[in-house]
Amino acid sequence: MARTTASGATKKTARKTTAKKSSARKTAKRKTATPKRWSQHVTEESDALDLKQGVFTLHDPRKIAASLKRSAEQSSRRKTGAYRSALSMLTFYVNRAGKTLPKTQRERLERAKDELKRQFGRE
Repeated sequence: MARTTASGATKKTARKTTAKKSSARKTAKRKTATPKRWSQHVTEESDALDLKQGVFTLHDPRKIAASLKRSAEQSSRRKTGAYRSALSMLTFYVNRAGKTLPKTQRERLERAKDELKRQFGRE
């Protein structure tokens, strides 16, 4: 294809249909290779703590705090103190859940933060 510019010179333009197809294929491969829920992966595979399964779904804030404290104190892989690791993991979970976290569960986890502070004697 040739296109005439304002100065009268001709300029060749190439079709980009083949380039779009190959980039679309690459994009599709990338999407399947990355985990859909990276925050879930971080929670499960974190070097900071080995969490008890379902700890954030418990109904008692004291039990949530006690489980996080136990996990933090037993962990030999954490890079900071036990309190900081436990509170960071709890905050991470609340922040990543975002708007999808039910109000009652969010309030329960916020109370668990206060309980965690009490159990570590930081209040």
